[in-house]
Amino acid sequence: MRGFGRFVIATLCGLVIALGVHIAAILASPYLADQDAFSKVQATLTADKAQIISAPGGANTWLPAPDPATAVATCAFDLRNGPMRVAARTGSLPLSFSFHKETGGVFFAVTDRAAVRGELEIVAMTARQLDEARAAEDENDPSRDVRIVAPELQGFVIVRVVAPAPSLRPQAEEMAKAVSCTAEQDA
Repeated sequence: MRGFGRFVIATLCGLVIALGVHIAAILASPYLADQDAFSKVQATLTADKAQIISAPGGANTWLPAPDPATAVATCAFDLRNGPMRVAARTGSLPLSFSFHKETGGVFFAVTDRAAVRGELEIVAMTARQLDEARAAEDENDPSRDVRIVAPELQGFVIVRVVAPAPSLRPQAEEMAKAVSCTAEQDA
């Protein structure tokens, strides 16, 4: 009986250690991955327009399960030199933006329902840049920008435009490509 008790304790200790190693590996994998989402969209840092990563129909994309009715575009941002302004004209097709941290995870999302007079403008910035923008703002003419504070200096925006009918796929792709992603210089 004594040998069996030691065997059970040794087995349980081994299972606890194995569980800990597996949990640590799973939690560390996004930080250790070479081909994460940010590294794939990092080439768009210098682009002034969003770049298509999945056209409607889902062909030629690195996305694991693309929606055939959705045009997906992206632009990366780096807030070290100033805020990033993302602007789009809305139309008849549903449009959405989701802002992602470099290390993964969404920190802000918005749809075309938030547009003012057919235009949707969002400025991603750091907390310091937001304070500076508020200090420089004219009290009689406040900014109409939607300002968001990014939790990290680098990240990316995913733009999705839904084409409810196959005949609207080209229009959805053009609308996604027309989204402007411009870096504003710090003063």
